[in-house]
Amino acid sequence: MGESAARGTVFSLEDLLSEHATVFRACFGGAEAPRLFYSPGRVNLFGGHLDYNGGPVMPMAIDRGTFIAGRRRADRRVRIASRLDPQGLEFDLQQVPTSRLGRWVDYPLGVVIDLVARARASGDGAELTGLEIMYGGDLPIGAGLSSSASICVGTAFALDHLWELGLDTQDRVQSALRAERDFVGVQCGIMDPYAVGYARLGHLLWLDCKDASWTHLPIDFERLTVLIADSGVKRELAAGEFNVRVDQCRQAFAALRDHVPGASCLRDVPIDVLEAHGSELPKTIRSRATHVLHEVARTFAARDALLAGDLQRLGELMTSAHRSLRDLYAVSVPELDTLVDAAVSSEGALGARLTGAGFGGCAAVLALRGSEESVQARMQEVFTRRFGRVPAVERFRGDAGPREL
Repeated sequence: MGESAARGTVFSLEDLLSEHATVFRACFGGAEAPRLFYSPGRVNLFGGHLDYNGGPVMPMAIDRGTFIAGRRRADRRVRIASRLDPQGLEFDLQQVPTSRLGRWVDYPLGVVIDLVARARASGDGAELTGLEIMYGGDLPIGAGLSSSASICVGTAFALDHLWELGLDTQDRVQSALRAERDFVGVQCGIMDPYAVGYARLGHLLWLDCKDASWTHLPIDFERLTVLIADSGVKRELAAGEFNVRVDQCRQAFAALRDHVPGASCLRDVPIDVLEAHGSELPKTIRSRATHVLHEVARTFAARDALLAGDLQRLGELMTSAHRSLRDLYAVSVPELDTLVDAAVSSEGALGARLTGAGFGGCAAVLALRGSEESVQARMQEVFTRRFGRVPAVERFRGDAGPREL
């Protein structure tokens, strides 16, 4: 979808989006300046693979994301391109594509399809104009930082403003969800679009995925830093294996639900019920359920530790979650394990775990402010010794969510 662009003291978000507008004009021509939108990625610190099991999660929007430049046309043509794919896709609003193309453009296309259908259902479809849209960004693609939700929520936000649809945050989040589930075909939970859409600077999002209730939890970035280390392993297996894990959890719940009257998802099954009846499940299914139910308890404990300011306990829970994801859920890879082990052996690192679906991508590290350089050096030294290449390690802060600049 996009290219990697360094964000820091030299290049502000405004600088990068201004440069993105220049690329937009080179691609589409015309004198009218595009409107510029930004949508962050996210890192999930607690609640690994709980969202589609009805559990609680604690994600944070990050200060890297998707750049979207958009401009209305006088006709009904829609042109979608990216910095890495200037040809992109072109179609007429009277004949919006209905089949996946198997490319990055499926994600924004899914949102277009959803919002066009919404407009037609309300009798406003004929009012929609054509658009020219260019995507870019500084969020690594396929690294487990939710580039897909960043694209989809950002697209819904941009289209809402360009077409003047009058949507609210929940409308945009739901449109992004439908795009991924119904069009792209990834059976994702609700966490990623909620984490992007409801982001608040200086806070984690506490999201209960059973009833979609949420609140913001303050995180002290005067004391803490979040480091993200990229394993460099692209997550080619992530989509297919993700759906396998979803199905395995459905199997676990189907086998256990009769023992828990009123249960509506795997999260509702008490741990003692699993311990009593786990022998009735195939070994792999039992392992998946064991991770989920203990991860639910860990995530509630992490919330309590965060609110109490018990950073040591917070870090311990984070590392425990990684071990469970590695051993019981089987979504880690040696590169991620190496990064996590190196991090937690460093002074100043409180805890670490893989983030996202796994099968590659990134590890998140919770560290004390002032220890960033030593933790980063330790991770890079150990990883390079084993794999012969230096992993990218960046410091991330929170973000305020989708917006127009």
